[in-house]
Amino acid sequence: MKKMKLFATLAVTAAMVLSLAACGGGSSAPAATDSGSASTGGGAAAAGGEKITLIMSQRDEFLSSLEGGAKKAAAELGVNLVTQDANQDESKQIQYVQAAAADGQKAIIVNPINPSACQSIIDAAGDMKVVFVNRVPDDTSILNENAVYVGSDEHTSGKFQGDFLAKYFKDKGQTDIKYILLRGIEGQTSTTLRSESVLKALADNGINATETYAKSCLYDRTEALNQMGNILADSSKEFDCIISNNDSMALGAIEACTQAGRKIDFPIVGIDATADGRQAIKDGTLAMSVFQDPNGQGGGAVAAALNLINGAPLNEGTDFEVDETGFILWVPFEEVTPENVAEYDNR
Repeated sequence: MKKMKLFATLAVTAAMVLSLAACGGGSSAPAATDSGSASTGGGAAAAGGEKITLIMSQRDEFLSSLEGGAKKAAAELGVNLVTQDANQDESKQIQYVQAAAADGQKAIIVNPINPSACQSIIDAAGDMKVVFVNRVPDDTSILNENAVYVGSDEHTSGKFQGDFLAKYFKDKGQTDIKYILLRGIEGQTSTTLRSESVLKALADNGINATETYAKSCLYDRTEALNQMGNILADSSKEFDCIISNNDSMALGAIEACTQAGRKIDFPIVGIDATADGRQAIKDGTLAMSVFQDPNGQGGGAVAAALNLINGAPLNEGTDFEVDETGFILWVPFEEVTPENVAEYDNR
């Protein structure tokens, strides 16, 4: 994967931002703070750098890593980054947006709780620039020169899974398979596209895939553990593989198999390539995952916010591509298998 060149290339941008320090945090109405998560770039950033708030929908393993990537980029770019956790509360997320606007901030980064309600975030932001990160708005027509998206193209995540599974079964001489699909949160674009793209890739590769079971497990490991426990207790439910919309649910499925004494002699595939997911690949229980770059998304969102403030191209200072509209910054997915998993331990 192309590495980000954020810090060296954006040094000029950061200097420009520092020269505009008067617009950073001079308002008498400070933004709400989260003492457990606030982060500043330190030194010059804390004293006079551009102040930007990152509002998280929640803090799971992946999103916590994304937050860390944003903090690292902010520290190197001289940005005073404050992070907030809305804890899956849409009204709280809007309140944090409004507080940032009242604080006089020029840009805000939001990991939206509800991708179908992103217009309300834009409305609450007022004159602030808005960078949505990781969860793409359901209606991308709302994106423009003042509201953009930084994330990974979900059409490709499931394709990596489908291509891997197709090769696995073709190598066994098998073209008819039965699958279990562990879906994320229903209604989210990531859930829909990850599910559709894996099945399309299987079909495109000549695999006739029949659903044994498909259930939303909310991207949650415990929910997947419970659901898989019920499935494994029913001997009539036959399957050749387990497809999961993320690593956490895949790990829940692995745990359920272990508890049920079921030998994992079939492929289980996930998405995100989290630390626990990578360990499961090394252990031989997870067949593969798809790396979603949290540092790339978090750092790319900080870069995009600065670029919007300064009127620069969205991807300036990065190696990432912008879509044809110019309002979406794509951070690519990558396949992670036993052969290359060690390469991702320090990503």
